[in-house]
Amino acid sequence: MQGILYEEPSIWQFFFVTCLLGGWAAWMTGRASAQTWRSFFHLFAYVLGLGIAIRFIHHALFAGTMFSLHYYVVDTIVLMILGFIGYQYTRTNQMVSQYNWLYERASILSWKPKG
Repeated sequence: MQGILYEEPSIWQFFFVTCLLGGWAAWMTGRASAQTWRSFFHLFAYVLGLGIAIRFIHHALFAGTMFSLHYYVVDTIVLMILGFIGYQYTRTNQMVSQYNWLYERASILSWKPKG
């Protein structure tokens, strides 16, 4: 997997920076976007910028390449997945709590009309 998903000598560096630090930031970005009733497009734009920041952390801490399109895309896809899950989780909680007479929880990431 080295060379495909990450460029560092250990997968733990990729996991720590991209999945843990970046994933937490992406989740919180998705949560903030949902709480302010922004669309998926806004979240998409925010996570693109977050992908650049994660590439910088790889570069600064582990001497990774800063301007690598391949690794930027890999990092950003991981961040997008976690960000959109955080967005949908928060939006589901909003819909079932603020509009509890209209909607009920269908799953952890979706709601359905009551009835």
